[in-house]
Order: sequence, then structure tokens, then C-alpha cells
Amino acid sequence: MSDALRERNVQLARRLQGLRVDAGQRGMVREGVLKRVVGLTLEATGCELPLGAPARVETADGGWVDAEVVGFSGERTFLMPSAELHGLLPNARVIPRFGRGAVDVGESLLGRVIDGEGVPLDGRGAIRAEDSVGLVGASINPLSREPIITPLDVGVRAINALVPIGRGQRVGLFAGSGVGKSTLLGMMTRYTRADVIVVGLIGERGREVRDFVDVTLGEEGLRRAVVVATPADRPPLARIHGALRATAIAEWYRDQGLHVLLLMDSLTRFAQAQREIGLSVGEPPTTRGYPPSVFAKLPALVERAGNGGAGQGSITAFYTVLTEGDDQQEPIADAARAILDGHIVLSRAVAESGLYPAIDVEASVSRVVTEITDLPWRERIRKLKQLVSAYNSHRDLIAIGAYQRGSDARVDEALARWPAILQFLGQDVAEAADLASSRAALDAVLQTPVNA
Repeated sequence: MSDALRERNVQLARRLQGLRVDAGQRGMVREGVLKRVVGLTLEATGCELPLGAPARVETADGGWVDAEVVGFSGERTFLMPSAELHGLLPNARVIPRFGRGAVDVGESLLGRVIDGEGVPLDGRGAIRAEDSVGLVGASINPLSREPIITPLDVGVRAINALVPIGRGQRVGLFAGSGVGKSTLLGMMTRYTRADVIVVGLIGERGREVRDFVDVTLGEEGLRRAVVVATPADRPPLARIHGALRATAIAEWYRDQGLHVLLLMDSLTRFAQAQREIGLSVGEPPTTRGYPPSVFAKLPALVERAGNGGAGQGSITAFYTVLTEGDDQQEPIADAARAILDGHIVLSRAVAESGLYPAIDVEASVSRVVTEITDLPWRERIRKLKQLVSAYNSHRDLIAIGAYQRGSDARVDEALARWPAILQFLGQDVAEAADLASSRAALDAVLQTPVNA
């Protein structure tokens, strides 16, 4: 072999080695082979994919199913699809994907309805993105966040006056089925003072998605809103992505200096989706069948909301929590209370009495009330809650006429003020009550002479 040919071979070898190094630095990995499908779990061999990496699985008709790595054991890699499984064959190719995990964001998202993968659902064509952010997001140093010191007007009198919400607060909306949760969300969507509204409809019925967009939001509300919808018939990974995408979009608007209202319906369905994934890959069930990863994912999602740093905006977030059988100690409800900045409880007993919104003022708490209210306001809140508690504790005696006036001064006052309290707590869905009028109404209920 001539020296020239030998030198050429050496150069080619060096270039090939350089390409391999470059490929490794870029995360390029080899293909895998699909070996087993159990339920929604795909098992592949030959993959060299990190946890959370996206991939595509070839189908019999030459198409692809998007999936994501959710675990591995030895030579086996576990993937979960983000779309329906159709046409998979044994030994199908599993090919890594690059450039995913990014969320397209921009002003062009306003007024649009998309799914958990960012695909438009409203039939209005493609969305021209201005920027992109990570699906998972970055943690914020808690010491760099702006404090919650400004009350937020949500347009609901009972919340504004008795459970005041601060701009940048994370609040749980705890409710069973059929107690007016969606109606209350719709009122807050229409009446809250926010620059942008981001709605995450996670695991809801398809009919509810259409109703929320057409009726609850309407044409006017949709103009300043972004809706991310992943209905109940979507795979669990798609539901997880829907919650993450809605949060990432809200984060981008916050970073632009805007005040965002994030409505997530529901946190329970997000937890149930993670439960399906965790159990599918072999996680041990713990509390009522929920694996440990669920209780790690919840705070990771919730902590992304809140105030940004100096010069940034805020994300005020409402997360609905479905209480099965109206059990407030249900595992997800209990975990959510521990990581949120307050909770509003909707009561079935209140709803059955015909009072809407059916807010249980005794059980509802705002953990930032001391930072956003003055002392006279807090004393009014305490006084009204005491009156409601006194009336409810003697409700049965009052109903049958067995309570004797003069037995308890607080019950006497509650009984005298009860019609005014009921009128204060009730609110029609077409009525908006701002902060000032809500506080004035609270003052009027408590300051009016009982014999008037």
C-alpha cells in the first residue's frame, strides 16, 4: 500500500471517529426493536435512550406511534405511547426522536385550542410559534420569587370577601361531582382580572371541552385565552403532557411580564394518569393504589406556578381536585392541601340547599390572607365564619323549632342575620362582583343592626 493511500485511510478513520464522537455528543443513539406490548406499556431491546426521551415505533402500515421512555430494566426499555396503539408488530423498529420536549409559544396562541402535543383542535390551521420553551420547565429559586402581597379580583363575592386570593397564589378547588365546579371555573374565567388565561382540561369528557370553549369562555373570553385539552380517551402520557404544556405556556407569558390565570381541571386526573404509567412499569402501589411517583409529580407541577422574579409577571393557579365520595381525606386531596397555598371547598350539602356557588366557607382557607388583607378585613372574615358555624351547629334544632332564643347570643345573631348571609353568599353566574363591592357587601352584612 502506498504512503498516499495509507494517509488517506488514516484521515478517513479520523473523520469517522470524529463523526461518532459528534453523534454521541448530540445524543444520537441506535435503534431498538419492539419485543413486548402489555396494555399500554411497550418493551423494547437494543435502545440506548435516557428516561423521558421521545421515540417513534413503526407500525404495520409504515406509519409511526409516538412514545416516551418511562423506565428500563436491564436490557429492556419501557415506553409509553402518547397516541392510540394501532398496527404494532413484533420486532418493529423503535427509533429515537430529537428536538421534542419543546413547547411552541407566542402571542399567536391566544384564542387557540390545542391538544397535549400542541396540535390545533379548533380547525383554524397551523400556529406560527414565536419561541419555544421546555416541556418540563426549570425550577425557580424560592428566594428570587416576588412575594404575594396584591389581592386578585376573581369576580366571585364569597371568594373575594372571605377567601381572598393573592396574585401568584396556587389554590385548590375541592369538589365532588355535580356541585357546580365547572360553573364556578367559568365565572372566574370571565371575571378575573388577568392579562392572559391558560386553561388545561386534563382527562375531562369531550362534551365538557366543547361546552367550556363555546359556552363558558365564549368568543370574548377565548380572545385572551389558550386552551390545552386532552380528553379522557387520550392515553395517560398525553394527559400528562397536556398538564405540562399548559403550565409551560403560562410560564412563557409570565416571563413576558404578564399576569396569568392558570386553570387546571383537574389535578386528580393528572395524578390518575401518572398512576396508570407508574403501575404499568412496575411501581408498587401505596395509598389507595397510587404509586410513589404520583406524590413526587404533584409538587413538581404545582411549584412551576406562582410569582416570577423581579420584573416578571405572575401565574395565579386554580387546580380542581375531585374528592371521591366527597371524601376530603382522599389521598390526592390530602396531598394537594399540603402543597397548595389555600383551598376552596364546594359542599354537596350547600349545593342541595340551592345556594350557588356552593362554597363551604368554614372549610375554605387562603394561606396568604394575612399578607393581602388588613386587620379589620380579617376580623370581618372571622366574624362571619363564626356566625355560619354557629348556625350550622344548631341547624337541626332551628329547623324543628326547638331552639330557644336567648340560649346562645352568637346563635341568636346568626339566626337574625341568616337571610342577609345567604343573600351575600349566593351569586348568579351572570353577575360579577369586584373586590371593592365584595368587601362592602361583607361589611353591610355584619354592620346592619339585627333588629333592622
